[in-house]
Amino acid sequence: MRRREFITILGGAAAWPLPAHGQQPNRVNRIGILQGLAASDPEWHRRFDAFKQRLRELDWIEGRNVAFEFRFADAKPERLAAELVQANVDVIVTNAAQPIEAARKATGTVPIVMASVGDAVGANFVDTLARPGGNITGLTLVATEQSGRRLQLIKEIFPNLMRVAAIWNGNASGGGKPGIRDHVAITSDTKC
Repeated sequence: MRRREFITILGGAAAWPLPAHGQQPNRVNRIGILQGLAASDPEWHRRFDAFKQRLRELDWIEGRNVAFEFRFADAKPERLAAELVQANVDVIVTNAAQPIEAARKATGTVPIVMASVGDAVGANFVDTLARPGGNITGLTLVATEQSGRRLQLIKEIFPNLMRVAAIWNGNASGGGKPGIRDHVAITSDTKC
């Protein structure tokens, strides 16, 4: 259920700025979807259904005032991101590090909303979480600024805890070694 709520909030974030540009009521806004999952993936369908539902709740109706351009980046995300830019979409919604990087390389002007990425700052997609800069915004799964607080909460739940281990894939795109170094530095100073 939390994932569905997340996607509905993202839907609001992606669609909300569109009418603020003084667009005419009959204009159909185009949302480019650059998806890291395959078109046949059931998880993709659940996420997209939740996204469309939230857009409908905000009165963004497919075929009336919003249209979708789909690209499934299971093969060549760079080519597909460029296709979305050439299709003149108003915003690109994407997830996963490779499609986000491909969209970033394809445009510096079309807004990019990342549905999720491991470490947006560590991957250099955004400058900081508070001030992303550029044309990319959205959600990140890793917020190193919160690492100390997370450790404090774990210590409150397990007061006799002496050690905490973290498993981290340093080779994964969207984060990696800079991100884990930040976590270690922050949590080393945490008083439990």
